[in-house]
Amino acid sequence: MSDAAGFALQAVSFDALEGWGDDDPSGLFEVMANCRRHITEIKPYRTGSLGLSSADLLPLLEQAASFRPASGRQARAFFEKHCRPFRIVPADGAGGFVTAFYEPEIEVSERRDETFRFPVYRRPEDLVDLDDQTRPPDLDGSYMFGRLRDGLVDAYPDRRDIDQGYLDGRGLEIAWAKSKVDLFFVHVQGAARLRYPDGRIGRITYAAKAGHPFSAIGKLLIDRGDIDRTNISMQSIRAWLAAHPDRVDEVLWHNRSYIFFREAPVDDPDSGPIAAAKVPLLAGRSLAVDRLIHTFGFPFFIRSETLTHLDGGTPFRRLMLALDTGSAIVGPARGDIFTGSGDAAGELAGTVRNDADFVILIPNAAAARFL
Repeated sequence: MSDAAGFALQAVSFDALEGWGDDDPSGLFEVMANCRRHITEIKPYRTGSLGLSSADLLPLLEQAASFRPASGRQARAFFEKHCRPFRIVPADGAGGFVTAFYEPEIEVSERRDETFRFPVYRRPEDLVDLDDQTRPPDLDGSYMFGRLRDGLVDAYPDRRDIDQGYLDGRGLEIAWAKSKVDLFFVHVQGAARLRYPDGRIGRITYAAKAGHPFSAIGKLLIDRGDIDRTNISMQSIRAWLAAHPDRVDEVLWHNRSYIFFREAPVDDPDSGPIAAAKVPLLAGRSLAVDRLIHTFGFPFFIRSETLTHLDGGTPFRRLMLALDTGSAIVGPARGDIFTGSGDAAGELAGTVRNDADFVILIPNAAAARFL
């Protein structure tokens, strides 16, 4: 067992991974090829506190580049040959936990009118990246963005300020949405497909955020007794907001975090959005992780006995790649499963809140450091 900050890695065998023998991770090889291109042709991924780097991952990606599995058994055999599995054991004794995310599709227009009134914003010019050297002492260390004004940096205006017009007149609008609630959930998901009145499809993805911490409106509604904890889901939150239109702003403004977007090409309408790892996400095989701990591109075997609706009633047991992150994804055994694009994917994602086991697969050479 190898200790890391706040958790430990426990070496296990593939035979000990319940459900491993039934999984077919063949679809991961194309995604791994995309990760390899990004690392070698653009730049390596940032190394998380676990200490695994893109250089540790690259031998696995190089081996995968010339391998085309003809079956799930062959795909599993590839990982069995080139990796060692390690169970992630949080120091506080708590287990892992998964939620899910998807790529919404929303109706938008290029112009504002009485129907399309809610702006999708690009990153503003006065929003600056912060680090430990540039962050003002009165801003919490979690703030990775701030406002540069007259040579000084302070906290950027929050969701309420922006909704009330802080960015009006700057020409930052990518498009205009017809539903404020739909746009809020695009902010939560961090990406979306845009459907224009003429049928054209666009795509946006995360560019930056105002910097304020994410505050879950579902927790607010639970704490206030508006929704029972056992019934909380994206669907129940949407239903409550629809039933209380006069309280929508109050609830949405509770989450001060605000997301800015950039337009993304739609080379293949059937491919997933390009997220933090800069490669298209694969539905059901892409995982958002805490990037302060983990490094993009590494494989994780996720097992949840209580998560059954994604696999036709059987427990969720799949090999996935860490390809995204999110402000609510915090901790060594915390993950967000990408379910796909559109309303059906949203229905799947909205009710995922399940305990799960996390096993990271580490390429053999790097695995020796953790034994």
